[in-house]
Amino acid sequence: MENLLELTKSLTTIPSPTGYTTEIMSFLEEELGKIGYDTQQNRKGSLIVTVPGQNTEQQRFITAHVDTLGAIVRAIKPDGRLKMDLIGGFKYNAIEGEYCTVHTQAGKEITGTILMHQTSVHVYQDAGTAERNQSNMEIRLDEKVTNAEETQALGIEVGDFISFDPRTEITPSGFIKSRHLDDKVSAAILVAFLQKIKEENIELPYTTCFLFSNNEEIGYGGNSNIDPRVVEYVAVDMGAMGDDQQTDEYTVSICVKDGTGPYHLGLRNHFVALCKAHDIPYKLDIYPFYGSDASAAMRAGADVKHGLIGAGIEASHAYERTHRDSIEATYRLVETYLLSPMG
Repeated sequence: MENLLELTKSLTTIPSPTGYTTEIMSFLEEELGKIGYDTQQNRKGSLIVTVPGQNTEQQRFITAHVDTLGAIVRAIKPDGRLKMDLIGGFKYNAIEGEYCTVHTQAGKEITGTILMHQTSVHVYQDAGTAERNQSNMEIRLDEKVTNAEETQALGIEVGDFISFDPRTEITPSGFIKSRHLDDKVSAAILVAFLQKIKEENIELPYTTCFLFSNNEEIGYGGNSNIDPRVVEYVAVDMGAMGDDQQTDEYTVSICVKDGTGPYHLGLRNHFVALCKAHDIPYKLDIYPFYGSDASAAMRAGADVKHGLIGAGIEASHAYERTHRDSIEATYRLVETYLLSPMG
């Protein structure tokens, strides 16, 4: 668990908004290479590890995504500050006051802070009531700029990616709080499992494709490179918490239905049976405004049984938090599932 938490922390510190994932894919490729795996990237930039198993005619496919929410430079304002366009499904209030980094085409990194234009209560009467939207939110750069020309002279252009400071912290009480736990917790879980089966020379019952996808936050990622022999497709992604939700920070969440429809009943029941048989704490839940790489694969026409499990994440798409208990329960279900016969 300590290694898993540290790997999660390492992953959160690598900027990877959707469309800007080369660095984190290189990191994963290097880490998996150290363990002894050959990897390949598809044309979209996702990383694939195929692990041979006893049964090659029936296969499994499991995925976690490493792309995150972020933004892109929409315009340079007359005063030198930046207007943003959002990447992924979140609200401006979730990033107000956050530190950020602008990644220029030339490779330069320029820090800043995301603020309301009307932030100063000593100047703006509507500082607390003005709508948090694209028109009112801006990036204050940590550079001496007073006009658009000075900002452009730094090398900043429309289309440059913007990442948010993760502020990752692991507390003595077992919580990990950070941006981008969705879905870097799950990616760390898959890497940890791949490490274990290599170190202990474990043979999987089925040939299994592990895919680290890089486009999930914009609605697709793991809907290609699916071998026609794949029977079961599992997305490991965050469990959503809130009113009317059973998901918590201490168990593994098994999704019954998300915004796209129900997940495969037989596979869901198989997860539940495994949890009961192996004393893995779990919760069944519905995520009403949610989609995963598994549901994207279904929309793309994949002929598979699809499932979704994950650690419970508090405050999704904002400054998130989970507990090591939930990470451990999720890891145990992933391990138990991949080492067991199909349901």
